[in-house]
Amino acid sequence: MKSPALGITLVLFFVVISLHDVRAKRPNFKPGPWRPARATYYGGSDGSGTYEGACGYADASTNQGKALGVETAAISTALFRDGAACGSCYELKCDDPTKGCKPGAPTITVTANNLCPDGGWCSPPQEHFDLTQPAFLKIAEYKAGVVPLQYRRVPCMRTGGIRFTISAKSNPYFLLVLVWNVAGAGDVESVMIKGDKGKPFTQMKRNWGQNWESHESLVGQSITFRVKTSDAKKSTSWHVVPQNWQFGQTYEGKNFR
Repeated sequence: MKSPALGITLVLFFVVISLHDVRAKRPNFKPGPWRPARATYYGGSDGSGTYEGACGYADASTNQGKALGVETAAISTALFRDGAACGSCYELKCDDPTKGCKPGAPTITVTANNLCPDGGWCSPPQEHFDLTQPAFLKIAEYKAGVVPLQYRRVPCMRTGGIRFTISAKSNPYFLLVLVWNVAGAGDVESVMIKGDKGKPFTQMKRNWGQNWESHESLVGQSITFRVKTSDAKKSTSWHVVPQNWQFGQTYEGKNFR
């Protein structure tokens, strides 16, 4: 006859193994390899000049801008991927003092928040970061203007949940939603949407940057979003938008860990 203690031990062992298997199957975002690139800067020493750009994030004076801070970058076409790279995070290091890098400067992490248009350093196939001036000055001298650097993709660290801003330009038959403050991989690959009246999830379409559109009529329904990032992780924010939602409002959902 098995002792009660042995039975409990076996059950606990099975539970631990089961949890381990579930966690092991979850895709984890890991830093990528280091690659060569260059960096320039724009705007004022206080980060001014950071306006809404090709990703759809608002300027630095708004809640969206404050969530990102001034450590952001407009990235070249080779990195931008028609807006798919918006929200991704990069670790940058500048390690050549003979070309304007600050000796011993630590690495910085920036968020892609805009497109650096073709022309000069940003022309394909060059991989380039046009940084805010405060970000640039952490790793390079002001007088350098342009510096060589190494970069790699890294996880994005965010405070709070994913934000879903329903554009004031929407209407009952056209919903435009900006998805921002995404942790983990940071860049959104797809968004699905669902009301509370029993219909299944439907796929949203990227309108531009991280603005996603739906033609579902969802006025008066609570709304659920399912966000998938480039590392195949998914986060579902159930009924994150209440039934009495309004155009122009922002709602906070579940973020990636």
